[in-house]
Amino acid sequence: MPAAKALFDYPKYWAECFGAAPFLPMTRAEMDLLGWDSCDVIIVTGDAYVDHPSFGMAIIGRLLEAQGFRVGIIAQPDWNSKDDFMQLGKPNLFFGVAAGNMDSMINRYTADRKTRSDDAYTPGGLAGKRPDRASLVYTQRCREAYKEVPVVLGGIEASLRRIAHYDYWQDKVRRSILVDSKADLLLYGNAERAIVEVAQRLSRGEAIQEIKDVRGTSFIRRDTPEGWFEIDSTRIDRPGKIDKIINPYVNTQDTQACAIEQAKGEVDDPNAAKVVQLLPHPRLERDKTVIRLPTYEKVKADAVLYAHANRVLHLETNPGNARALVQRTGDHEVWINPPPIPLSMEEMDYIFGLPYARVPHPNYQGAKIPAYEMIRFSVNIMRGCFGGCTFCSITEHEGRIIQNRSHDSIIREIEEIRDKVPGFTGVISDLGGPTANMYRIACKSPEIEAACRKPSCVFPGICDNLNTDHSSLIQLYRDARELPGVKKILIASGLRYDLAVESPEYVKELVTHHVGGYLKIAPEHTEEGPLSKMMKPGIGSYDRFKQMFEKYSKEAGKEQYLIPYFIAAHPGTTDEDMMNLALWLKRSGFRADQVQAFYPSPMATATAMYHTGKNPLRKVTYKSDSVDIVKGERRRRLHKAFLRYHDPKNWPMLREALKDMGRADLIGNGKQHLIPTFQPASEGGYQSARRKNSTPVGSKKVGGKLLTQHTGLPPRSLDDSPRRKPAGKTAGKPAGKGGARGTGGKGKPRAR
Repeated sequence: MPAAKALFDYPKYWAECFGAAPFLPMTRAEMDLLGWDSCDVIIVTGDAYVDHPSFGMAIIGRLLEAQGFRVGIIAQPDWNSKDDFMQLGKPNLFFGVAAGNMDSMINRYTADRKTRSDDAYTPGGLAGKRPDRASLVYTQRCREAYKEVPVVLGGIEASLRRIAHYDYWQDKVRRSILVDSKADLLLYGNAERAIVEVAQRLSRGEAIQEIKDVRGTSFIRRDTPEGWFEIDSTRIDRPGKIDKIINPYVNTQDTQACAIEQAKGEVDDPNAAKVVQLLPHPRLERDKTVIRLPTYEKVKADAVLYAHANRVLHLETNPGNARALVQRTGDHEVWINPPPIPLSMEEMDYIFGLPYARVPHPNYQGAKIPAYEMIRFSVNIMRGCFGGCTFCSITEHEGRIIQNRSHDSIIREIEEIRDKVPGFTGVISDLGGPTANMYRIACKSPEIEAACRKPSCVFPGICDNLNTDHSSLIQLYRDARELPGVKKILIASGLRYDLAVESPEYVKELVTHHVGGYLKIAPEHTEEGPLSKMMKPGIGSYDRFKQMFEKYSKEAGKEQYLIPYFIAAHPGTTDEDMMNLALWLKRSGFRADQVQAFYPSPMATATAMYHTGKNPLRKVTYKSDSVDIVKGERRRRLHKAFLRYHDPKNWPMLREALKDMGRADLIGNGKQHLIPTFQPASEGGYQSARRKNSTPVGSKKVGGKLLTQHTGLPPRSLDDSPRRKPAGKTAGKPAGKGGARGTGGKGKPRAR
């Protein structure tokens, strides 16, 4: 993997003499108290300002401050005029613009496109404090305020819209956000390296238009520069009739590897021409090669080309071997440089060791910010995810290479929470990240890791080259719970159970010491069809983990429960799949309080399936099989109804559907039936039919309280993903827990 300059190796800007601010200023009065006459960088964000490393604006702001720059924050400005965008004056270097920790559209609308009533990243949880497509609106207002000041766009919203993308809310393909926003530069993914280099070069007098070689950036240029070799994407992954296609990224000079890939090829038409093989070329150097994607106009008009472009984009995401991409949109050329080099452990420690106040800005006068309340006693130990779930944006945004903090850094943060954070009672609510148990897990060979193009290290099975050793994480748990003043360490981040079963010692440690009554995991489904489109393991992995969980809970003398999450209406899910899932739920005694429905976030592979009806996980052709797509309100409601088979309100719809499916045998009043033949007069009547003091199916009494297997979790929206911690993302930086599939606030799915 290419070497990268360490974040702490840059010379400090002259303004470092001012030192670190208690909080990054939000007003001119605060700037005056700090002795500042101006800001070097101003970050505009759609979130309230919380000075905590789970919030992107705090990480980016504190990192730039550590480089010697004076950084101001404009949080949740009034976007109806330019006035709020001028409140800190003109920045000397640039505006950093981000919609916030979440995509602004996912933040405001449910999966059924209904307006939400709250916003977890706003004081008091109030909705309406940011505009739709906030990145576009904020950029426009920054331009109106100070036309000559560069605008650097980032965050999850910009990151997932860097190329032409399907927009679920308008049900159409939109242009790259760079073209629509007219920003000077876009930073995507983990952007610490990019933001520091850009700031340093601008401070030395370099024009923003000249900064074209920073990894993890995207910009508009006129044409391919001299010295670059351009490859049409259809030459390396031809979206047509192909005979025995080989992996387009295998080393074609390795005859053995080529032979293996050729043997695995599929034959669509014996008379079709063979795919073009790229032969060695004297100018074909990876760092000077750009892949030309189909134009915006073509992917907008042709679903197969859209799926093809999405496939190529995802195959070019490994920092070790990714090539630049370019896509023409009208008269514009949107250029995307390769992803940033992952941070080293020393750099992660450096970032998380910056002087965060760890509380919201005093301007909010103690008003509760739900997302902060969720994470204030939690610690992020790593970032990234190699799971590659197609509906999730974590791998797309944070990358699949795990970036870890050291034990010492994590322990210091726990001690800081214990000593400084108001209201700490001795319980650390989470020691995790995007995934609870990927800490220090990586490929056994750096060379293989740098060359690999697999979208997942754990699908369809765990890669033989993946080191699944959990010993470092086990030791971290033990060290953390031995700290004076710490009573309990809970693990609340989503657990990758197929990985956990590879280490029985880890499962025992987790179950014995770190489960607070229930543990949430996400099988997502039971049927092979949807699971293969999600790139999730089969339900057998869940069964193995469940056996271990129950065994070790019993050995520890604890009554604990697994809380599985399932998703409805995902691409590739048939009505029969949902029926079978409902039958599994009933046999297992689970009754879901609320359900999550698939939410097509920009750029996700599952979203490409949803839009095109094709499967980008395999070669895409005009004749390739179509994916069953769940569209239309009635069918989406049906799939959610199957997840809540026990709710009388859903019985009429389910009866009709089961009859249409030829499964009327599942309607009856016996234990073998899914739903009864009768319909209660009212929900109250249904409840009164139960025996007094009876315990519902799937429920048990624990400590005098009723614990139902589907309860005990924070409330979820009827059509959203499970709640997790907010992923800090601003100015191109995701900095917190998890990423887009979980939620970053009350009922809010994080744009992972």
